[in-house]
Amino acid sequence: MNKTPHSGSTSSSSGESLAGRMIVAMPKIGDPRFEKTVIYLFAHEADGAMGLIVNRPAEEVSFSDLLEQLSLDAHEDSDDTIVHVGGPVETERGFVLHSSDYFVDNATMRLNDEISMTSTVDILRDMAEGTGPEHALFALGYAGWGPGQLEREIVDNAWLHCEADNELVFSVGEDQKWTQALAKIGIDPSVLSSRAGNA
Repeated sequence: MNKTPHSGSTSSSSGESLAGRMIVAMPKIGDPRFEKTVIYLFAHEADGAMGLIVNRPAEEVSFSDLLEQLSLDAHEDSDDTIVHVGGPVETERGFVLHSSDYFVDNATMRLNDEISMTSTVDILRDMAEGTGPEHALFALGYAGWGPGQLEREIVDNAWLHCEADNELVFSVGEDQKWTQALAKIGIDPSVLSSRAGNA
């Protein structure tokens, strides 16, 4: 992962970087991989964007299974960790979006004062031992866009964007994140669904 978010990067149609913000899928997105997803963007620059889906649990993978594959012993609290589908790119690669109380030199990307991201085995080992970050979301794979692609999708009303919300990312139930993200923007999902049906 070589891309890092920069506040002055080129980005959305307004020219502002969306790194550190969330994008919310609209009903008309037309891609089942992103249907009703909420994505935390950790990079958004002139050469593209990258983010993690934060509301799609991986149905066939458990955190304890992954720890076992890495020969790591699980702390009792680590059993509660949900493995997410972070996106369709590099699905074997793990990313941890987490609270900024945890930091590994040369490995952790600080996204803002409250949220960071680490993608090394160090954080998994610490999570397994119960010494990881206070809040963490583990995902396999990521969502990626080429130059100008996300901007075009936003102009086409495939996505809305809003401020990142730590509680929504880390604490809200997976089946409620999409609805609550839309509510942050002031949108009633039932209105969106009816409009999409009449299109």
